[in-house]
Amino acid sequence: MALIYLSLGSNIERHRRIGSALDALADNFGELIISSVYESESVGFTGDSFYNLVVGIRSSLTVAELLKKLKDIENQNGRDRSAPRFGSRSLDIDILAVDQLSGEVDGVKLPRDEVLKNAFVLLPLAEIAPDSKHPQTGQTYAQHWADYDKNKQRLFPIAFIWRDKNITKDRQAQS
Repeated sequence: MALIYLSLGSNIERHRRIGSALDALADNFGELIISSVYESESVGFTGDSFYNLVVGIRSSLTVAELLKKLKDIENQNGRDRSAPRFGSRSLDIDILAVDQLSGEVDGVKLPRDEVLKNAFVLLPLAEIAPDSKHPQTGQTYAQHWADYDKNKQRLFPIAFIWRDKNITKDRQAQS
């Protein structure tokens, strides 16, 4: 079974959509490794702030099968596929990394470029997988976060209750 990291984001009915996605992921894949939830400004367009987090799952599905399952979860949460690429999202789930795979697998580029570009992906990934190494750079996600220009994007950890538990760690705002 592969260890897979997923990025989740929503800026429409954020709490409800993220909670629903976590429920669906737990129902489909069992135990989840869940980062804190962060609020971040929209990137690439003007819009409402997002809730973002990273979730680790284990699965024996192929990347293509996993992608289909994730699109189904997005669709069940009101994902509008006709909306602009850079725009509001009820739910966005992206495959960030699958074990140490590198390159294009079933039409998905692994690891996803956003891992090293966006604080709202890199910080939660470094939080739950600090010692895991990026398959292309060989550096750990914690090292990448330490080197990241934190002035580029501001993140704010928010209390997020899922299944009667606050999943956000006690952290200071990242700026």
